Amino acid sequence: MALHIGLLQCDDVAPELRATHGNYPAMFEALLTGVEPDLEFCVWRCLDGEIPEEVEAVDAWLTTGSKFGVNDGLAWVDDLAAFVRELWRAGKPLVGICFGHQLIAKALGGAVEKSAKGWGVGVSFNRLDERAEWMTPWQPELNLVVSHQDQVVRLPPDTRVLGGSDFCPCYLMQVGEHFLGVQGHPEFAKPYSRDLMALRRDLVGEARVNEGQASLNAPVHDALMARWILNFMRRGVERREAGAR
Repeated sequence: MALHIGLLQCDDVAPELRATHGNYPAMFEALLTGVEPDLEFCVWRCLDGEIPEEVEAVDAWLTTGSKFGVNDGLAWVDDLAAFVRELWRAGKPLVGICFGHQLIAKALGGAVEKSAKGWGVGVSFNRLDERAEWMTPWQPELNLVVSHQDQVVRLPPDTRVLGGSDFCPCYLMQVGEHFLGVQGHPEFAKPYSRDLMALRRDLVGEARVNEGQASLNAPVHDALMARWILNFMRRGVERREAGAR
């Protein structure tokens, strides 16, 4: 049976880049259907205040990245955090990407701060320190495109940090058995990353952008992360169904 995924959209691609690269829902659909073509998606525009009313509307949930921060004091972010806590209590699988990763941490009692190390852009290189059962096929590193200033600095209860780097120690985390967060963007293609860095050059800084652009020559593991995301979601669905019987 096709997995039905609820996409919690927390931003739009900048208008200057949308004609070339599309918007975030299309990026996620392309990423995940590249692994499983028969997936079904439903999108909630959380950034417009469209928060789901029912945790059971889909099989599993996925939260996108955002130019907004979890500490910005926005009403829709607070409402989405409340929904994340509903998902937690209900045992529904949730995967958070970048902003979504940080939102999981904050919503469940952790903390997020703007990093003194500055922006992470381009390709990030991360070691994997622990292997969870859904991380198949296995490899000991995870390199993904990133674009972030904020980082998780205090973990919520019941969290395992699976991988990270000196720049971002909490890069990949599992909370309990049904929440997963990753700081990287497996949905970002390298041409989009390149254009996004160029658009934000004044914001990010010339030197950091130049480093990020050079890093795009390295291989990334976006398809592997997509496989792991779907493995994690299916495992969560199966565990929940087994517990319900």
